[in-house]
Amino acid sequence: MAVGLLLLLTALCGLGQAMTPEEKQRLRNQVVEMFDHAYQNYMDHAYPADELMPLTCRGRVRGREPSRGDVDDALGKFSLTLIDTLDTLVLLNKTTEFEAAVRRVLSDVRLDNDIVVSVFETNIRVLGGLLGGHSMAVMLKEGGQHMQWYQDELLHMAKDLGLRLLPAFNTSSGLPYPRVNLRHGVRGPETRTGTETDTCTACAGTIILEFAALSRFTGDSIFETHARRAMDFLWEKRQRNSNLVGTTINIHSGEWVRRDSGVGAGIDSYYEYLLKAYVLLGDDLFLQRFNIHYASIMKYISQPPLLLDVHIHKPLLPARTWMDSLLAFFPGLQVLKGDIRPAIETHEMLYQVTKKHNFLPEAFTTDFRVHWAQHPLRPEFAESTYFLFKATGDPYYLEAGRTILDNLNRFARVPCGFAAMKDVRTGSHEDRMDSFFLAEMFKYLFLLFAEPQDLPFDVEDYIFTTEAHLLPLSLSTAPLSSAAASNRTSEEELDDSNFDWTCPNTRLLFPDPAFPRNLREPIRSAIDKSCPRPAPHREPGMGRPPLRAQDFMANNPEHLELLRRMGVSLIHLKDGRVQLVQHASQAVSSVAAEDGVRFMQEMMELSSQQQKEQLPPRAIQIISHPFFGRVVLTAGPAQFGTDLSKSATGVRGFITVAEPYSGCSDITNAEYVQGHIALLQRGQCMFAEKARHIQKAGAIGGIVIDDNEGSSSDTAPLFQMAGDGRSTDDITMPLLFLFHKEGNILLEALKEYRQVEVLLSDKARDRDAIFKGADVKDTEEDCQSEATSPAPSEPAGETSSAEPEEGSSAQAEDSRPAEETSPADPPADPAQPKDHRDSNAPESGRDSSSQSVDELLADWQEDLEAFKQMEKDEL
Repeated sequence: MAVGLLLLLTALCGLGQAMTPEEKQRLRNQVVEMFDHAYQNYMDHAYPADELMPLTCRGRVRGREPSRGDVDDALGKFSLTLIDTLDTLVLLNKTTEFEAAVRRVLSDVRLDNDIVVSVFETNIRVLGGLLGGHSMAVMLKEGGQHMQWYQDELLHMAKDLGLRLLPAFNTSSGLPYPRVNLRHGVRGPETRTGTETDTCTACAGTIILEFAALSRFTGDSIFETHARRAMDFLWEKRQRNSNLVGTTINIHSGEWVRRDSGVGAGIDSYYEYLLKAYVLLGDDLFLQRFNIHYASIMKYISQPPLLLDVHIHKPLLPARTWMDSLLAFFPGLQVLKGDIRPAIETHEMLYQVTKKHNFLPEAFTTDFRVHWAQHPLRPEFAESTYFLFKATGDPYYLEAGRTILDNLNRFARVPCGFAAMKDVRTGSHEDRMDSFFLAEMFKYLFLLFAEPQDLPFDVEDYIFTTEAHLLPLSLSTAPLSSAAASNRTSEEELDDSNFDWTCPNTRLLFPDPAFPRNLREPIRSAIDKSCPRPAPHREPGMGRPPLRAQDFMANNPEHLELLRRMGVSLIHLKDGRVQLVQHASQAVSSVAAEDGVRFMQEMMELSSQQQKEQLPPRAIQIISHPFFGRVVLTAGPAQFGTDLSKSATGVRGFITVAEPYSGCSDITNAEYVQGHIALLQRGQCMFAEKARHIQKAGAIGGIVIDDNEGSSSDTAPLFQMAGDGRSTDDITMPLLFLFHKEGNILLEALKEYRQVEVLLSDKARDRDAIFKGADVKDTEEDCQSEATSPAPSEPAGETSSAEPEEGSSAQAEDSRPAEETSPADPPADPAQPKDHRDSNAPESGRDSSSQSVDELLADWQEDLEAFKQMEKDEL
């Protein structure tokens, strides 16, 4: 199966049962109660502010709170949450509250504020919210009982806002500037914007539904014309060989700035709006373009159940090894297209990751570990869950919805609303409740559990925008000037082959009711460890006793032979871990195959136990000139030696390179190692053996650097270095582990500055305290700012499969065959004469294109910049 599915088991969990009408009603009522809790706390504690801060029970007003960067561009002092929630009130049968909310919007909200806002966010949240509210007001008025006073006031506000957004489209390409000043536009010094050159594909390509609806409602074609022009330009700039688009584009030249392509942050809703523009507007050209893009997505990006970014010019080359949570909308879009099978597979992967971490992390790796640990209560997974239930009628998706509800109440609910998760691993909160939580999450969850008679209108008469606002399909018949039509070139004549797989009958797709379940089971087996499996019965006297997981040593030939007999194969991964996969058919007997199943189950349980017992990551802080504590490297701990979490000051000292660099025999440069922190290379012997050798030479600490070139804590989970099976009480100094990328920063600093001093501690320390000589105190802010990864590295043992780490009790030794490990020559010691250093200094495992420290630190910032770009694109 795809990379990341590391353990395949054949045992199946119990089959899901249909949910009773009473249980569905209970869950439906629970959704309404949760919505009331969030909405009422916003109205009581935050309104008229844009958003609620649920931990401090107050409103978030831009300019009064510390800036969060691009995230704050969604806030325009226009009561964002109230506008974003209007049509949710109607869907949840809160007509009286809706009428009161509309009156508040009309009396209190101003759209001419001198403030710079995101064109994308303002379009989907505010313009979409006003149009959705208008649609609901018209529907209720036509019903004859409510909103009889309404005279299209929300539509007038929507047109006013649309006109304020139009200056952003005044570019040669037609792509909008990413930001606009609501009062002054984009030109002139008073606007404080208009100097940007780049925008994300989704930012420019997620306009057409709202602008076209505004044109159809008002009869003014200018809005739809500009939105279509932007869509046409993006289509023209696609990579013609792969038919993919990049993530970021220059709005003036049309050159791709970021050429990675996926279905997550930065691109996601561009694809969504191509298909939905066809549904809403009836223009076949949008469908043709979507189908061409979709074929390329399924050819290059889709690796069921994974969706991995690629390069648009080299689509067979992966662009990264992790996925972001925004791609969770994609199974829902596949349902709308009618391609149900991959939707089921990807959704199941997302569901199992959700059950593993309680929420979808902002980003997670291909083996389902946390990459970025935040979760701002995103609704995309609930959205796809609802659409898959609509398509299949499978009660399994009702249970998935129940899981979402339970996790929100257990982990995110606070007295003043629902708080975003700052870290899904620790359960820590962020003082944030975005408007999309009320606009989208409760819509999809209510619809999931609702019966047709529970709804005030037929949702089949509407289409959902990317913010889940409701636009009536009747707009497709609204009169519009022909000037708004796309410029269709001769090469874009409609091709019937591009209309395959459009809206098939799901009954024909699934003649066997068990078919969706059969798609899910292999994925569940690989990710979810909560499925109880009975221990296989073993007949007495049949063969030797099975190998137990806690006794397994990956370098023990006898153990490897036992694995082979049980049908378990062992694969060494590039990052140093080992992967175990069982094929029962390769076992020597049925009893041995059962032993193999038991061994794999024990290994999963052992891994889960290690995850709970793990030590947290440690920090290596470079405190000498010119770093002065600003560079903090995330390091893995050891299960022996000094416990840095119990040290108030940490261990401070200059670094030097041990000889031999492997540290697997007596240290030959003990005169340089004494009183220093020794650098060692991973491999050839046990971690504890390395520690004993440098301690004997007088070192005050040690740092083991990975020999796997390119490895990084950004992409590989940290692990704990374990002992060698003997007592390690004799090791009294700290030993930390760095991956190759982080270790190279130390080696390059040592090569360039000779004297490099570091602080080994449990977490980064306050720089002022370090240099004043005062007692080192914990830093009060996140010290991952200037040269660290954008999110905490995954702690040791966090694994979703039977995959023992080199430092775990399943594989405590740091030994690999010589043919697999070719350690570089040891880096020269900084204490040696300079001419000796220059003539013998190693390349730290690198080629002649070695980087300077500044270049390494710039490279180290890439993931941080990617995170900032993701915030800019979509958060």
